[in-house]
Amino acid sequence: MRKFKFCSAVLAFWLCMAAAALADRLAISSPTANIRSGPGTNHEILWKVEKYHPIIVERKSGDWYGFTDYEGDKGWVHKSLVGDIPTAITIKEKCNVRSGPGKENPVVFTVGSGIPFKIIGKKGNWRQILHADGDKGWIHKSLLW
Repeated sequence: MRKFKFCSAVLAFWLCMAAAALADRLAISSPTANIRSGPGTNHEILWKVEKYHPIIVERKSGDWYGFTDYEGDKGWVHKSLVGDIPTAITIKEKCNVRSGPGKENPVVFTVGSGIPFKIIGKKGNWRQILHADGDKGWIHKSLLW
């Protein structure tokens, strides 16, 4: 019985590792992307996302990626619209973006939840971010996914 429990634990560990290896964090690289209900243009468009929207790829079907996003929503996107870009998305209703990495720096703009950014720098718990429209600044990592 003890040997069976050990083998089950090892098997469970390796299955988790295999799932983690498949789950890649990528981001939308095109200005916008249609998110579909299945892998192909014949599937319904569920919603659209903008550049730098981060996703966790969980499965692949041909040239399509099945993913989960920061809200746990699932969809499919064509691989040509996705890249390995360091990105984050805001998760709070009010997020101050500052001129430098620290609360002592002035707020340059404020955004709500669900705004994607490319990460272009890091300093401690602060991330320097760039929006697709060119706006950039610093934000605390606790405001990001």
